[in-house]
Amino acid sequence: MGLSSFFKNLFGSTKESVTELANNAETTFEQAKEAAAPYIEQAETFAEETIAKAKVASEPIIETATEYAHQAQEVVSEYAEKASDAISDVIETIKEKTSNTVDDTKKIVTETVVDESEPAIEAADDVAHKE
Repeated sequence: MGLSSFFKNLFGSTKESVTELANNAETTFEQAKEAAAPYIEQAETFAEETIAKAKVASEPIIETATEYAHQAQEVVSEYAEKASDAISDVIETIKEKTSNTVDDTKKIVTETVVDESEPAIEAADDVAHKE
């Protein structure tokens, strides 16, 4: 029986030690939480102030960037319109030149056919007159 009482005392005292450590840890945690509270509040205040300062400092930059973006948009729109007009003019010029070239080609072909047929007609007339 001495052995069983030894184990009961050993584990009983261990159980009491663990409970005591858990209680001490909880107390220590609460104390640390209380001690850290002012620092956490200071960190939150610092973060809020820094964000507010960043917003104030960035407002003129954002306004300037917005103005430049609008100006860029206007310039791009203007040049896009001019480029569109220029491309339309080029297309019209190409159509006119192509049309003129086709008309000239038809005229040359017609003249060539007429030129070649005239001597044959004259030769046929000469033969017919000689008979």
